[in-house]
Amino acid sequence: MKDPNDSFIRGRVRSFKYAFKGFWLLIKTEASIKVQLVLGILVTVLGWVMDLSSVEWLFQILAIALVLTTESLNTAIEKLCDFVNPNYNERIGFIKDIAAGAVTFAALFGIIIGLIIYLPKFLNI
Repeated sequence: MKDPNDSFIRGRVRSFKYAFKGFWLLIKTEASIKVQLVLGILVTVLGWVMDLSSVEWLFQILAIALVLTTESLNTAIEKLCDFVNPNYNERIGFIKDIAAGAVTFAALFGIIIGLIIYLPKFLNI
């Protein structure tokens, strides 16, 4: 909640505090985020081993960020839906499925980016 007595700087510091709290809550409580984070770390290590170019690093980092971001938003949407209606509801299920579909899009594009980067390196093309 915004405090009208906060200065601009104090307000920004408070915003970062809430953002990092959410970041930590995701990592601490959500299995899907943990899985995606571990996969991101593994491909980062692989990137160092395979000596990626700057452009390859940019695409890999963007792919990792896209997947983690959509997974985070999906989690927020699911939590909100469960709060609004904790019982089974077909329309809520539809919303949750669409949010999960967004993660699937991100993951598929992440896989495509990974294949474009790593397949030539493994096949020596």
